[in-house]
Amino acid sequence: MQREDILTELKEILKLIKPSMDLSKVTEESQLVRDVGLDSLTILLLSLAIENKFGFKFDGNPKFTTVGEVIDFISSNTTL
Repeated sequence: MQREDILTELKEILKLIKPSMDLSKVTEESQLVRDVGLDSLTILLLSLAIENKFGFKFDGNPKFTTVGEVIDFISSNTTL
């Protein structure tokens, strides 16, 4: 799966979690807390949605800062 495809899927997940968010401004460099506006609860929801969408389980509580880090993790842990 290409990075662009993963980013598109992440934007779809974010759209469900934060419906009012302007997804056109979300890039790989976007910081999850500062730029995307996620808090601990929405990060948990994001993690659960990622697990469901991409078919794997996180070991423990992942610590991501940017959207790019999430894409890196998904890319290295999925076979889609």
